[in-house]
Amino acid sequence: MAAISNDWAEALKGEYSKPYYRELYNKINQEYREREIFPPADDIFNAFHLTPLKDVKVVILGQDPYHNNGQAHGLCFSVKPDVEIPPSLVNIYQELHDDLGCYIPDNGYLVKWAKQGVLLLNTVLTVRAHQANSHRGIGWEEFTDAAIRVLNEQDRPIVFMLWGRPAQSKKSMLNNPKHLILEAPHPSPLSAYRGFFGCRHFSQANEFLKFHQIEPIDWQIENIHQGQS
Repeated sequence: MAAISNDWAEALKGEYSKPYYRELYNKINQEYREREIFPPADDIFNAFHLTPLKDVKVVILGQDPYHNNGQAHGLCFSVKPDVEIPPSLVNIYQELHDDLGCYIPDNGYLVKWAKQGVLLLNTVLTVRAHQANSHRGIGWEEFTDAAIRVLNEQDRPIVFMLWGRPAQSKKSMLNNPKHLILEAPHPSPLSAYRGFFGCRHFSQANEFLKFHQIEPIDWQIENIHQGQS
């Protein structure tokens, strides 16, 4: 696992010496040796690498990584540029189109968001190939809860987008009145029509950031393979 080296390392350093983390570290190393695990080991902490703590403006919480070949690269909902856009992200793009008029891009690569301060954090950071939720309950949740607590303690406004019940279960940790908490059903095809569509979280986030004199997010993911649609 590539160690976290930016300001997150200092914020989370207390976790590394805890018994659960040592067990988690050993378990994950064993899993990578013996099985096919996603994302690639060097990508596990990409959400932290690409969005330093000092730059976080928006937090989107996912569950666990995509479990099919070549999809996961350490950012929730994001896939590598040449991978088919997963259904939940198709629905996110549809809501962005309806909310802010963004065109639907030809790829699901969300690094542009991460580099603008959108922390795309799964609550579990690894998964066995083709086995959803297979690394749930082995310690990742304690680690990502620690990150969520660090974010809650920041003395500046941050937007939290909590989509679906697992993400909303973290709401009790978010008690800092400076932050904006937005809740909606998960964007998966199973639940998007129950209130994810029409939630307008992206425009609400940008209005909140602008109100606090923070540069809003440019949510448009550009086409990679051809000109703008």
